Amino acid sequence: MSQFSAGFQSTESYIVSAELALAVNAAVTLEKPLLIKGEPGTGKTKLAEELAASLGTDLLRWHIKSTTKAQQGLYEYDAVSRLRDSQLGSERVHDIANYIKPGKLWQAFTADKRPVLLIDEIDKADIEFPNDLLHELDQMEFHVYETGEQISARHRPIVIITSNNEKELPDAFLRRCFFHYIRFPDADTLQQIVAVHFPNIQQRLLSTALDVFFDLRDVPHLKKKPSTSELLDWLKLLLAEDIGPEQLQANQGQGLMPMFGALLKNEQDVELVEKLAFMSRRQTR
Repeated sequence: MSQFSAGFQSTESYIVSAELALAVNAAVTLEKPLLIKGEPGTGKTKLAEELAASLGTDLLRWHIKSTTKAQQGLYEYDAVSRLRDSQLGSERVHDIANYIKPGKLWQAFTADKRPVLLIDEIDKADIEFPNDLLHELDQMEFHVYETGEQISARHRPIVIITSNNEKELPDAFLRRCFFHYIRFPDADTLQQIVAVHFPNIQQRLLSTALDVFFDLRDVPHLKKKPSTSELLDWLKLLLAEDIGPEQLQANQGQGLMPMFGALLKNEQDVELVEKLAFMSRRQTR
């Protein structure tokens, strides 16, 4: 049996494929960051949350934006506050450590127990951002120039890095990661996921809704395919509005599905689905 068999598995609120469970446990064993790619809405961020919960440890989230710099993950020096305190004659100004704000990596390195560090949507940042973190993620330490401190990890954090594939990541960075691509769930896996959130859903409604959902994902040239999270939102609305399988079946191929705003997120896709439905109706006359 695999050495990972006792590791991370599906939880009551999160369904994990065998391949993803293996990837998580392999990354933990190898002590490498786990780089997760996949469509938006396939549960990449949720993975880090569930892993931390299953281990009974803290989750530190570092959500990356286009303006985020690698240095912010280490620490930030607030020179403006120090200058203001100096002008006001504050005693705090004599200790520069008062103006050092630890970042998420610092917090992860100094945690009392091994935490899970989520670096979310790394591909949003500048192309140099991943390379600027190579040493810190590899050696698990960094230097604080203002105070002369060397910050080293007490416990090597479990690092989960997510990417939506908006830009390519540098080869040097990729070499240091264990990689996994989350494939979009098949119908059986989606049924399991839905059962977690809506255990009492009528099977016929779920089956019909999944048919509509997968038909929509198969529409060619769709700008944004609906994701798992959007399916769950849609099902919640169908249940709230008491929309049954008969109404969904009657609507299939005839136009936009009920509550389409949960699945289609831009006007181009709405117009495309309407156009295809119109063409289909003309052909069947």
